[in-house]
Order: sequence, then C-alpha cells, then structure tokens
Amino acid sequence: MIAITERQREVLEFVKRYLREHHYPPTFREISRGFGISVKGAYDHIKALERKGYVGLNHHRSRTIEVLERPGDEPDAQPDENEVIGVPLLGNVAAGKPLFAEENHEGTVPVPRQFLGSGEYFALHVRGDSMQDAGIHDQDIALFRAQPTANNGDIVVALVDDSVTLKRFYREKNRIRLKSENPDYPSIYTREVRVLGKLAHLMRTYE
Repeated sequence: MIAITERQREVLEFVKRYLREHHYPPTFREISRGFGISVKGAYDHIKALERKGYVGLNHHRSRTIEVLERPGDEPDAQPDENEVIGVPLLGNVAAGKPLFAEENHEGTVPVPRQFLGSGEYFALHVRGDSMQDAGIHDQDIALFRAQPTANNGDIVVALVDDSVTLKRFYREKNRIRLKSENPDYPSIYTREVRVLGKLAHLMRTYE
C-alpha cells in the first residue's frame, strides 16, 4: 500500500466522514473551508490521494470524489461492545494558558468499546481550571476523537502557536475564538489554529 502524509490522511478521513454524514461527497471548496486552506490546496491533496489510489475523481460532476477500496482492505468487523480498547495517552493539555505538549506516549487508557464511535481516539491529561464551568477539571483525563474540523460550540483540543490548549471553538468573521469556561480566563483569538480533536468523554482520576 502506498504511504500517504499525515495531512493527506486527515483529508481522506474528512471525505469519509462527510460521506457518512451526508451520503454524498464534499466539494473542493467544502474541504478547503474544513481545513482553512485554499481551494487549490484542497484539490492538490485530493489529486495526491487519487495518484496513490485512495480516491477516484469524476470530472463530469460537481461532487466528484469517490473513496476507493484498497487492495487487501476488508469490511470492519462487528464491534464487541464488551471489548475494552487501549486509547493512547499523550501527555498533557492546558485548561488555562496554552501549554506546549510534547506527544510523549505515556501508555494507554482502557475505554469500553461502546463509548467509542468510528474514527481514531487519543487521551490527554487536563491541567488548569479554565474549563471548570463545562465540568472539566484539573487532573481529568480527556478523551478526544481525532479530527481536523469543529463546529461552533464544540469543545476541542487545538494547536495554537506550537502550544496545545483545551477550549470551546467558535469561528468568527475574520478569526477563531477559543473560549474559556471560567470568567477568570480570557478567550484566545487567533487566525491560525489547528484542531486536533473534539472532546468525546471525560474520565475522573481522583475522588
């Protein structure tokens, strides 16, 4: 199987997720909005995936992208709801001021399969109290679904200026607002942010 880059994998997962939710593929413009890139940038990623055999394009339709079955791919097995999955635990995330988080693998967190949907998941330690009014406290373990996009109001872990932070996401006219859930902390305003994942579950590690 031909290897793809991390960003190409994210674009491919975006297309798959869009197909599942809408039952038709996204346009290049919708992909560009999802990643905050130009339409040409979205087109270049899809063309690279086409060259590597992951998608097909029909140039006679406006919604042209078709996800292809890869050789050796098999349908997903029916999940066992009693199964426990080891979700990677990747260090810390600040819930106050952004804290640079090296992805030092600390092991795994056992999570029942029934708590997980489709896609990939990862977990981070929470530090700080800026999200306390959303029920997220210092020392919690936050479980995220890995995804590069978010809707207004979603709680996300995001990369801002090489730092990782946990906030509520809002897209405004000319900027992104990352809102705290504690009046003692101001929102973060930025034009460049990379969403890493959307909050899926919280786990308490203390009484």
